[in-house]
Amino acid sequence: MPSVAEGVEELRVKDRTGAYRVFYLAKLADAILIFHAFTKKTQRTAPREIALGQRRLKEMTYEES
Repeated sequence: MPSVAEGVEELRVKDRTGAYRVFYLAKLADAILIFHAFTKKTQRTAPREIALGQRRLKEMTYEES
């Protein structure tokens, strides 16, 4: 999901109750950083969800340093 940040991937899950998305970053061979999950309500990912994902990733990666 390059619109969030380089290296970020998006997991898509759909069931009878709705569609869901998870933004994650696989930084290490043995670790995955999951930093935002939300319910999809439209075809496109809402700009506010992308912005929130960017903010959370920045906060989490800043804390690791």
